[in-house]
Amino acid sequence: MEIFLSELETYMYDIVEVCTSLLEFFGIVVLVTSAIRAFIRWIRRDRQNIRLDLAQGIALALEFKMGGEVLRTVVVREWSELGILGAIIVLRAMLTFLIHWEIKNEKKDMSENTPPDAAEEPLDRDKSV
Repeated sequence: MEIFLSELETYMYDIVEVCTSLLEFFGIVVLVTSAIRAFIRWIRRDRQNIRLDLAQGIALALEFKMGGEVLRTVVVREWSELGILGAIIVLRAMLTFLIHWEIKNEKKDMSENTPPDAAEEPLDRDKSV
């Protein structure tokens, strides 16, 4: 029975490591994709909502990375590892909170600076002066 539990623990450790690596890889892909898209939009001078979109991409990437760290706590073997993982999770959670706060403020600024919708008063081109 002890051998079975030892083998089960080994398999679980391997599965968690693979899943953790996948989550972290997904976070990297999201971050790089968001950065490239923002850079391309910046080059094209299409700068409307660029900061907001980039911040949302960064927040999503951090969520993936934090998910990987939480999953890693399943296989922690020593208290020192748990302390390091806890510190990483707290730092990433703080970064995520700050980015979400920035997104909220950016959306608020955008709504305050948006002129009234021109679609409410359609132009009548047939009127003569």
